[in-house]
Amino acid sequence: MDAYGQVRNNLVRHSEGFPETAKLRDAIKSGNPKRGCDVIGEEHDTEGSRWIVSCADRADSRPLNIAIWGGQTDLAQALWRVRHDRGERGLNTFATKLRVYDTGDQDRIADWMLSEFPGLFYILARPPAVRDRREATYRGLYLGGDESLVSRDWMESNIRRDHGPLGAMYPPRTWTAPNPHSAIKEGDTPSWFFFLPFGVSDPDHPEWGGWGGRFEPERDRLFRDATDEVGGTRNARTTVSRWRPAFQNEFAARMDWCVKSPNAANHPPRPILNGKPDRDTLLLNAKPSNVVELSSTGSTDPDGDSLQSHWWLYPETSSYRGRVDIADANTQQARVTIPADAAKQTLHFILEVEDGGVPPLTRYRRAVIRVEP
Repeated sequence: MDAYGQVRNNLVRHSEGFPETAKLRDAIKSGNPKRGCDVIGEEHDTEGSRWIVSCADRADSRPLNIAIWGGQTDLAQALWRVRHDRGERGLNTFATKLRVYDTGDQDRIADWMLSEFPGLFYILARPPAVRDRREATYRGLYLGGDESLVSRDWMESNIRRDHGPLGAMYPPRTWTAPNPHSAIKEGDTPSWFFFLPFGVSDPDHPEWGGWGGRFEPERDRLFRDATDEVGGTRNARTTVSRWRPAFQNEFAARMDWCVKSPNAANHPPRPILNGKPDRDTLLLNAKPSNVVELSSTGSTDPDGDSLQSHWWLYPETSSYRGRVDIADANTQQARVTIPADAAKQTLHFILEVEDGGVPPLTRYRRAVIRVEP
């Protein structure tokens, strides 16, 4: 917190929203130092569990996003307390406000929680067997793909050296086997990536994928690790590692914000999809064999950098499994020919807009084409 406080004044020169140090420190609450079902129940409330309840009780219609980095015991305690005090109806009202991304089931109580509190919107980033923990979605942050982007050289150049007191505190060594670099692990970061409003992911649709990975519905509102195929490799980690070039460039740019003036650093572009400047998914209808036009015309960059548009089909999130042709996929004006056999199917197209700054930054939009009968 102290190191953040030393760079915060420079950060706000680049972007709004960085909270004052005192406000951020006040939001930190202590949790239960013990884990598991044995420490859930009467007399086990913590600052953390009370804070979860108070946040969910706010007069705010938005979902309460909960990114679990360490363990779920405090969330379980919050759920227990609400059920104990308010009954099943009160618990249901409370639970429907929550959207949970659980990294690794570190307290080993996910199955118990889902049994005790059914109906939670719950992303369980955990392989089916404990022996496969390195295969989990979130490991894609540092395993697979281009591992030079999580190397010691990259870390020293872009984070630790000449990037101010916050960067200097970054851990110089971590355990990353089988990645040989022993640098930049951050296995929990995808749980935060999942909620970033960068235009590619939608927290209401974990099956759509994004920087935080992709997850398939298992039952009710429970989602588990899905797999993507990238470069001939198919596993759960690729659903995160495929985005690594973009999110590491984002990391490097924000570290620059700690020490550089706005004129000397890069800032993300602002994509427009078919004339719409917001971040929402664009829903389109089309008939088989139709040609659908997709446009990024009007996209801008706050630094005046050149922009490159790239369009691609996300096959794992599309219900249609055949080939789809995209004409002019690397231009602002792309054209998609709907396959003749795609009736009643959906097609997910991702727009990437990358600027020409250093490091280059990317923002996204998603178009979902629903093919009519």
